[in-house]
Amino acid sequence: MILADLSLATAAQLQGQDEEAAALLQRAHNAYLKQNEVEPAVRCAVQLIMSLINRGELAKAGGWLARCRRLLDDGQRDCVELGYLMVPAALQTLRQGNVEEASEMFHQVLHIAARYADPDLSAMGRLGRGQSLIMLGDVQGGIALFDENMVAVTSGEISPVLAGIIYCSVIDGCRAIFDLRRAREWTEALDEWCQSQPGLVEFRGACSVFRAQLKQLNGAWSEALVEADRACARLSTPRLQPAAGDAYYQLGELHRLRGDFARAEAAFRQASSAGRSPQPGMALMRLAEGDVDAAAAAIRRERDEIRQPGQACAILPAYVEIMIAGRDLEAAREGAAALEAAAKALRAPYPDAVAAYASGAVLLALGDTRLALESLRSAAGLWRELDAPYEGARTRLLIGMACRAMGDRDAAAMELDAARATFRKLGAADLTRVHELSGETSTSRGGLSSREVEVLRLLSAGKTNRAIAADLFISEKTVARHVSNIFTKLGLSTRAAATAYAYEHGLRTRTT
Repeated sequence: MILADLSLATAAQLQGQDEEAAALLQRAHNAYLKQNEVEPAVRCAVQLIMSLINRGELAKAGGWLARCRRLLDDGQRDCVELGYLMVPAALQTLRQGNVEEASEMFHQVLHIAARYADPDLSAMGRLGRGQSLIMLGDVQGGIALFDENMVAVTSGEISPVLAGIIYCSVIDGCRAIFDLRRAREWTEALDEWCQSQPGLVEFRGACSVFRAQLKQLNGAWSEALVEADRACARLSTPRLQPAAGDAYYQLGELHRLRGDFARAEAAFRQASSAGRSPQPGMALMRLAEGDVDAAAAAIRRERDEIRQPGQACAILPAYVEIMIAGRDLEAAREGAAALEAAAKALRAPYPDAVAAYASGAVLLALGDTRLALESLRSAAGLWRELDAPYEGARTRLLIGMACRAMGDRDAAAMELDAARATFRKLGAADLTRVHELSGETSTSRGGLSSREVEVLRLLSAGKTNRAIAADLFISEKTVARHVSNIFTKLGLSTRAAATAYAYEHGLRTRTT
């Protein structure tokens, strides 16, 4: 009966039925205790504790931890379950920021696992130790443990629930340090594993987030939106899961890149509600809206909270871009130097590419076009290797500006043409900047800012100022100012005329 309950608990966990799995594990735990079989009872409880920690129910997890310590005579009983019990304790220590202490605890877990030749416990120890080493700056040491774990998982040495946890944790770890090659490889392996588990839902949402990021990087933005929407749904129901914030942030990024700032802001706010910082995406959106001061304030605060190379690679590219826009070139140069140092620590193509791009952008802003071209051409080559068309197009845009500054107008025109074609294919909001750099005028926009275009689109849908304010998360007074600016710039005097203009010039509210 106990073994049947444990099998059912595993099936329930794999299908995302957490409450049912918890009840079955609790029942098996109690049944073992009635038979005075303490060690297997603790093993059931540890499985329950891990599930509670993943769900963010730390108080309940702490209660079960205390109970298990008592059952094992406060560590006096010599058994492999001591190692299992140490894993959730080490995870809590890691989440509290005591990284060195957690790393040592996971090291002890590995010793216990080796003594008892327990593959599941070894995998848990390697995972935690790898995560803590990366946080301590030993990126290569952490990656080596991740790779060793994935060999154990793909060879079938690890139990199903733990295999799924390791897949997602390793992918997330690789993504955090921008090792996209490994993350892509393990995402594909996770997809295959998920397909082999009928009814599996527990691990699909988390990998959908990274699939969306990969598709965005590779230029499949429409497919990326579908993946991001799917990830948001899976990670928000029936309960909000830890990765939901990443899913909403990814959705916001895709809307931002397409210039749909109302939807982007809504998604960024949902990410924040789910516990994920909306930066740097929201700061870049404010920059695109022309609010450089707000963008700079947000990104400076975020920069001050950087603690690891992976965080630097996520935040500093936006920091450099915003500092250049605000003409704080010394801050931009310092940001680019810090980004280069982070890339050297991570030793992967993506960090190298963003560092080369940032360095080139700063050098171009400082007027050193020759050195700027060297950095930018290096970045362009790396983006081609990574199959990242959007980033490549942004780089070619700067190369075109550098060529123009050096008097090579033919090369500049070709670079701008290439960037324009890519932005148009992707539906990127950057297309406007190419028009401006090419000396073209966008008659359809009538000189309107990006925010004014958004207001005009909503106005043309028949929305009141109050409704527009709610959609854009701004005040009615700000909406009224935008409407007044629209009328002035377009030479109009009524909302009906503005609506007609929007329809005539393709500026209607987007439906997708």
